[in-house]
Amino acid sequence: MTFLTQMAAARCGTITPQVRQVLIDEKIHENDLLTRIAEGRIVIPANRNHTSLLAKGIGAGLTTKINVNLGVSEDCCNVEAELQKVRRSIELKADAIMDLSTFGDTRAFRKRAVEISPAMIGTVPVYDAVARYGKDVAAITVDDFFDVVRMHAEDGVDFMTIHAGLTQTAIQRLRITPRLTHIVSRGGSLLLDWMTANDKENPFYEHFDRLLELCRQYDVTLSLGDGLRPGSLRDATDAAQIQELIFLGELTKRCWQAEVQVMIEGPGHVPLNEVAANMLLEKKLCHGAPFYVLGPIVTDVAPGYDHITSAIGGALAAAHGADFLCYVTPAEHLRLPDQDDMKEGIIAARIAAHAADIAKGIPGAIDWDNAMSAARRDLDWDRMFGLALDPEKAKAYRASSKPVDQEVCTMCGDLCAVKRSRTILQPETDAAS
Repeated sequence: MTFLTQMAAARCGTITPQVRQVLIDEKIHENDLLTRIAEGRIVIPANRNHTSLLAKGIGAGLTTKINVNLGVSEDCCNVEAELQKVRRSIELKADAIMDLSTFGDTRAFRKRAVEISPAMIGTVPVYDAVARYGKDVAAITVDDFFDVVRMHAEDGVDFMTIHAGLTQTAIQRLRITPRLTHIVSRGGSLLLDWMTANDKENPFYEHFDRLLELCRQYDVTLSLGDGLRPGSLRDATDAAQIQELIFLGELTKRCWQAEVQVMIEGPGHVPLNEVAANMLLEKKLCHGAPFYVLGPIVTDVAPGYDHITSAIGGALAAAHGADFLCYVTPAEHLRLPDQDDMKEGIIAARIAAHAADIAKGIPGAIDWDNAMSAARRDLDWDRMFGLALDPEKAKAYRASSKPVDQEVCTMCGDLCAVKRSRTILQPETDAAS
């Protein structure tokens, strides 16, 4: 039986079950959704082997989605703890989960995550190639790399980060571009090591058609990684980053020719005044493909608070065209995040995404805020908690400081402006209530 990718189906005018799910979740006309999938401006990462998936769309005219990174490492190899993070991420309404495991039985963990997750699952196969084969990076073969890609596809992974734009030309550009932090992408640094040791081209660039065939077979969405993303403000928007982005734009067209869905990964550490320009460059150079950004982090001096630095950058980035935000936790740059860190990162990313949706004019986005404002006007605390992005925290704060007048809070008490002005401006409504 011949299977169609989501892009191929859209080009035929076929409404897949995944498209139907997106139409339920989003305020977009069916024809507009199909057109944008067909053009590559929207992707629905949905591996045909991920049977527990509740499909989501990423791209033009849709709500901004958020991703959570997790996975086991050599220093923190607690599989059950990471699976609990998967469950908690879903409870906290993450749209996607990236398994970045680098140690132990990575396949068993990945398959379990796919089995229990209705959220889309992403991976970085080059990490797993190192973990699985236990070889020196230089000794990994091209077939080794592609065998791992096939394994991830078979296991039901919906999107894969592949740093195919990190070519020898891009590395040469890096060598002549003075950088403060060189390469901060793990996948990018591993491929740099392999390419330098073997004096060969990036295997994923050289054999890109082979990669596309695997993606088409399972309908895996390619997330073309930014191996040369800036890891410090000083390195943002430099020649090496843009050189790689140019290659990613060329590869995007090859994906679309093969009817493979693709999105582009972006920076990184970016000053506020350069965020909008980075979004414009990606959309121009990569032909409107969905853009997936890490943060961006807008200052380098806040370790312990990088969920805030990234939320600031993420809101601005999404308001200017980014479609998918990778969360950042307070533990960024410091250690593997725990569940508390993860929650802080998810909430911060969701705030950024929603703020951007309002700015972008996504249909219905501001309705949630209007409902909250009405509940505040009415001093209806139960309704406020029900509408809160994090009801648990809102209730805990309220319970920790009880007012004498239960209608108000301990910030203003009898001087509550909302209650006082409502009494004057809505006397009939108050009397009726």
